[in-house]
Amino acid sequence: MELQEVVLKAMKEAGVPLNAGKVAELTGLERKVVDKVFAELKKEGKIVSPVRCKWEPAEK
Repeated sequence: MELQEVVLKAMKEAGVPLNAGKVAELTGLERKVVDKVFAELKKEGKIVSPVRCKWEPAEK
């Protein structure tokens, strides 16, 4: 599974906005990997920030 899919899946399953640290904890990925994936997802508009420093998938 692609890293973006892993991160998005974890975010959808959580059901609440998450920060990168929590996503790293849930997925078992390194924080710097999650930060890189977050940057890609933000650029593509696949995640949005409803609360400062927390993110959720753009389409639920």
